[in-house]
Amino acid sequence: MANDKVTSNDVARLAGVSQSAVSRYFTPGTSVSKKTAEKIRAAAEELGYRPNVLARSLITGRSRIIGLVVAYLENYFYPEVVERLSKALQDQGYHVLVFISSIASENVDQITQEILDYQVDGIVLASANMSSELAARCHASGVPIVLFNRLQDDVRLSAVTSDNRAGGRALADLLVSLGHTRCGYIAGFEGASTQRDREQGFCEGLEAAGLTLFARGVGNFRYDEAQAAARRMFAGPDRPDAVFVCNDHMAFAVMDVLRFELGLAIPGDVSVVGFDDVPPARWPAYNLTTIRQNVDDMVAETVATLMQSIKEGEGAARRVILDGTLVQRGSTAQKTPTDETR
Repeated sequence: MANDKVTSNDVARLAGVSQSAVSRYFTPGTSVSKKTAEKIRAAAEELGYRPNVLARSLITGRSRIIGLVVAYLENYFYPEVVERLSKALQDQGYHVLVFISSIASENVDQITQEILDYQVDGIVLASANMSSELAARCHASGVPIVLFNRLQDDVRLSAVTSDNRAGGRALADLLVSLGHTRCGYIAGFEGASTQRDREQGFCEGLEAAGLTLFARGVGNFRYDEAQAAARRMFAGPDRPDAVFVCNDHMAFAVMDVLRFELGLAIPGDVSVVGFDDVPPARWPAYNLTTIRQNVDDMVAETVATLMQSIKEGEGAARRVILDGTLVQRGSTAQKTPTDETR
């Protein structure tokens, strides 16, 4: 049975090595010879020794912990992000401490202050904003911050995101090419840069084709609010013939309302497009046309930015904007001249 009073000195004596060798063996990023490692591992297992990570952090000034703030996990996009970020950071010798914020992120400052209390080495904000005041405090404390899937005007904050504006434009271009002229839009949370940029790109694409937005609703990135927005937008006879829903999570809600409550055919009566390309978008039940965010590249850039800031100290903020990919599936189709609203 493990004894919490066993120390690294005890392990060193049993293994016949120095205490510093034991310390190096249990410190990520350092190494000892294979023979020494085998001796230390065997002695540690025999004694039931576990290194005191918190105590070591007091000595090294590094906790090897990264704070991750996510806005909501009902969206399939974010559990995947949390998993891949956690794995990538673990590969770098770090552990992830996850905090859940609200979509509107009115409490993210309080959460971030709690994270700072854990003496984290860095913070990743996934679709959450923080105030300039708290950003300044993190900056003064030497704790680097990287925004994931979100941009912010504060020049001190590094960010990694998809090109949301270009993605919105690509979806508009697609719908226009399919002959749609009454294009609606269901927005996410109005304070999110992802929402703003996707809508801007979409409207720019429509304008280039001589069109304007036919209808607009707000779903706030929530399933139930997206359902309500769809009911309002498609309740009457004068309805859109296509709709861009700001993310896939809401698009599924909209599709369910259109098909099962309003009796509309997708894409026969209305084409639907989303953004993210989460796994259910590929399911036959939805078969959703969408913009794929390259999660692997986003995670890699986030980790690289964070590791550089931790190693070298915070310098100029790094902004990385990655291309998305248009994935055309069965929720969109060519609109024929005889198509009429029912």
